[in-house]
Amino acid sequence: MKNEDWQELKSMELDDWLSFVSDDDDLGITKVKAKAKAPTADEHLVAKFQEINEFFRANQRLPENNMANISELMLFKRLESIRGNDKQCHALVDFDEFNLLPLTHEVSEVAEPKAQYKPVPKVINSIDDIFNDDDFGLLGEAEDSIFKIKHVKKSLTMPKTVARREKCENFDEYQGLFKECHAKIQAGYLELTKFVGEQQIQKGEFFVLNGVMCYVSEMGEREKKGGKVNARLHLIFENGTESNMLLRSLATELYKDESGRRVIPSEVDFELNEDDKSTGFIYVLSSESEEPRISSIPNLFKIGYATTPVAKRIANASKEPTYLMAPVNVVAEYECYNMDTQKFENLIHTVFKDVCLDIEIADINGKMCKPREWFSVPIDQVNRAIELVVNGQIVNYRYNVKANLLELK
Repeated sequence: MKNEDWQELKSMELDDWLSFVSDDDDLGITKVKAKAKAPTADEHLVAKFQEINEFFRANQRLPENNMANISELMLFKRLESIRGNDKQCHALVDFDEFNLLPLTHEVSEVAEPKAQYKPVPKVINSIDDIFNDDDFGLLGEAEDSIFKIKHVKKSLTMPKTVARREKCENFDEYQGLFKECHAKIQAGYLELTKFVGEQQIQKGEFFVLNGVMCYVSEMGEREKKGGKVNARLHLIFENGTESNMLLRSLATELYKDESGRRVIPSEVDFELNEDDKSTGFIYVLSSESEEPRISSIPNLFKIGYATTPVAKRIANASKEPTYLMAPVNVVAEYECYNMDTQKFENLIHTVFKDVCLDIEIADINGKMCKPREWFSVPIDQVNRAIELVVNGQIVNYRYNVKANLLELK
């Protein structure tokens, strides 16, 4: 540096000197790069939880306490820690894709959004401070004041109970049920089918909601409000949580979930051996009678048992009072093996006794007869009754005439 330049620098003010140095900085020494913003605690938490989501998406199961796999073990410990922290569970509710945390959609829908950056709070010491801090005029007499409630029905009330999913303390009592259910699905005895109706929700049934299997452990008393039937459920989820969700809430979630499924017995072709004996056919018939007192009855079906093929049995239906002296249609037919005919008929008559047809029909000779085995009941409940007879569970059910539904006693 020349002497005259040095003399000029000595006479400069500090600001001028800094500008001079910066302008003459060909190597960029004085240029300081902006410091990268450090992730917030919330961002760290979300990132860690997303790793758990990715594991579940890839493996369709929760991470396990697997000492042989350190990365899986770490995810297991992390999930346990988050589940035990209610604050973190609420913070992650919008990121819980697979319902891994003890919170339901009913909670997430009303959960307040959490801001990532919190402004510095103002000091409030009195009511006057609150009104003086009203920059938007929400507390005054303006048209948009929060004290002027508009567009809200007066009858609006908050629910008495908001269902939330919590850790199931006695999950070990149910874990075996889930393992057995999975084993039967793999063996072909059970299958997954699309959920289609609220009447399918019964105690003891399994469903799949958002990729997680759940079990209806208990069902409270059914109540009818606004023409809709509802009941409080006790649900156990395979991820170790439980909920007291309402029946209609569960149905809504299953409808919304495109992958929502119900677990049902599959139609397995069992191998027969020489000891198995065909004992006849279960059949379900509908009547073609044009007589008003018969044709006006909704959901009228004959549920019976025949030891000969059904087509042969109903060949002369129009001449037999047991078929209401009219042609009939075969709605369903099942060949049975090793079944007690009398037991089947007694069980069906007992379950549907309150909706049994009470009518007299004259035969071809004018003799009055009282047909049996005709019932006014929806076809889906007929099929369910036959299924329950076959698996031996029918003795635990009764038919609710008002709800048109088979339910546990």
